[in-house]
Amino acid sequence: MGKRIAASPQKRISFAVFMDLALYHPRYGYYSRPAEAIGAGGDYYTAPHLGPDFGELLAVQFVEIWQRLAEPEPFDLVEIGAGQGLLAADILEYIHAQAPAMGAGLRYTLIERSGTLAAQQKKRLRAFDVRWQSLEAIEEQAITGVLFCNELLDALPVHRFCVENGQLQEVFVEVSEDGHGFRPVLAPPSTPRLEAHLNALGLRVEDLPDGFTSEINLAALDWLTEVERVLRRGFVLIIDYGYTANQYYRPVRSEGTLQCYYRHTLQADPYRHIGSQDLTSHVDFTALTQQAEALGLRTVGFTRQNFFLWALGLGERLAALGTPTSYEQLQERLRRREALQQLVKPDGLGEFGVLVLSKNVDEKEAGLRGLTAQL
Repeated sequence: MGKRIAASPQKRISFAVFMDLALYHPRYGYYSRPAEAIGAGGDYYTAPHLGPDFGELLAVQFVEIWQRLAEPEPFDLVEIGAGQGLLAADILEYIHAQAPAMGAGLRYTLIERSGTLAAQQKKRLRAFDVRWQSLEAIEEQAITGVLFCNELLDALPVHRFCVENGQLQEVFVEVSEDGHGFRPVLAPPSTPRLEAHLNALGLRVEDLPDGFTSEINLAALDWLTEVERVLRRGFVLIIDYGYTANQYYRPVRSEGTLQCYYRHTLQADPYRHIGSQDLTSHVDFTALTQQAEALGLRTVGFTRQNFFLWALGLGERLAALGTPTSYEQLQERLRRREALQQLVKPDGLGEFGVLVLSKNVDEKEAGLRGLTAQL
């Protein structure tokens, strides 16, 4: 980090570059650490850590999409940011068991930037026919099926900005005076895309209160551009925590949404535990839908994870637990019930946004079961 700052002409880097290095540096980045960052012993957990139900319910939706697209072969499932491979394993096991005809023509691709996580995925998925590839290496319009991600976009590097005297200023990072740490500094924006982005959302800098600080995720928009490039026909499914733009940039949310997690504990300082703590920011779903429409993608629907999973059969899974006949069975039923409820908890995972986009799919084919209840 220090070398990168020293090599820059102004002796500073944008917060986006800082966050990218802190998370994704191939040797020192958070996602390159050999230690388990995800799960009960790490800094956070995701829906697949609660059991196979999340992946199986997504697979239910994927089977329906395969049918709606007239059962193409090959049918692509492209998971971007696959973590430890838990979700992929649950999806693949369900499809091969419950929809073998689909499984026979399935082409499952994982896109993973972290070499450490890719190694874990390869170990977990060695029984399945899957492939690893970078998104940039996939040929144009090569994918027929679904590109999807769960809690990916919140981990992409963001630009931070601050309104100062009615002007847009960007947050940069420089070496602190004592030379042993890093500190933020404000300067004119590194790219005109920042103010243009706010303007496209109907936001004027002069209308924001002085000191207002927030984030802009240009990386997510560039990511979606790449996704559209490789998709010939099918869907894009994005699951993450976030807001619409009017919620994201509310004046009362004056410190933005950046969060730092170190061993399941929320931290306030992104310049501590560099490479050892997770950095995230909420997703702006309005910006994503605007970018999608500009690229020619169609917004099929936007809902919450609790509505989405309930429509795909989570309620039936709860009802099917039945009455236990032994203490051991009681313990297992209680554990499973708790896991299912966690997936739809209103103040937790259930509040995650689910955005579905499509390309070259007519409206009749795009009426998906998971979108029965939309926001």
